[in-house]
Amino acid sequence: MTRVLTRSDLEALLEPTACLAALRDGFRTAGAAAVPGRRVRTDLPFPGTATALIPGLLPGVDAYTVKVNAKFPAARPALRGVICLHSGADGELLALLDSATVTAWRTGLAAALGTALLAPSGYEILGVIGAGAQAELTLRGLTGEHRPRELVVHDTDAERAAVFATRHGGRVLDSAVAVAEAAGTVLLATWSRTPLLALADTRAGQHFTSLGTDEPGKRELAADLLDAALLVVDDEELAAGMGALAAPGLARTTADATLTDVLRGTRPGRTSAGQRTVYAPVGLPWQDLALTWLAWREAERRGVGATIDLLG
Repeated sequence: MTRVLTRSDLEALLEPTACLAALRDGFRTAGAAAVPGRRVRTDLPFPGTATALIPGLLPGVDAYTVKVNAKFPAARPALRGVICLHSGADGELLALLDSATVTAWRTGLAAALGTALLAPSGYEILGVIGAGAQAELTLRGLTGEHRPRELVVHDTDAERAAVFATRHGGRVLDSAVAVAEAAGTVLLATWSRTPLLALADTRAGQHFTSLGTDEPGKRELAADLLDAALLVVDDEELAAGMGALAAPGLARTTADATLTDVLRGTRPGRTSAGQRTVYAPVGLPWQDLALTWLAWREAERRGVGATIDLLG
């Protein structure tokens, strides 16, 4: 039997603290899986792209994931798809899960990890550019000393920005540059294909987490800012092929570190108060497994979600 988990099922099953712990452990063991994960993307004869992430693997987990997404930027929601959770013993399809929910959770919470590690100590104001589900989850993941005291928001959809700001007690600003002027740490989560911020729009000591660099052509930060900052990515090869390191006009060819390096302590993160830092992940298949495995096991324990026999 295959368990089907919808968005509402997943929202009931997933819990930020447990998910953050699973992602932190996953980053620390990244690279230990026997088969590296891959991202496959293709254009379509429609206003969108098709992507697949295969396989999601983690040491000690006897299962793997395959994620298939449709990305249509003008649609609401812009991302729709499914994650298949398969048994590693015999390939049994254990679960089908809404990929938009899992993607938002793993991307947003992984962004919270990177932001907490690299942001300036004691920053007061967090700026959000792109008030969607990923920004929502990043805020949920920034807890304790990493929780900002004030929030400023910009989105091309003014109504969405206003709703987001009201929900979190923040205020709306009229441009991405205005957000960078106000905030010590800035989260970007957009579909932009032209840079929203350049070096001249920033100041020494700021941190930027850029989530909109997960496929070729998407750009949120200009090349001069990426060159000037301490740049941390989640995967060097993917960042060079489709992420921040593929930006046109970039002088640098490598990142300063991966998030795995920083978590393990093999490379430093921020080393001075005046240093600009950037975390620019692409998103990795094992992250899907980390949260999917948590959700499926809890669903099995609690009996959440429908079960179907696809072979019946």
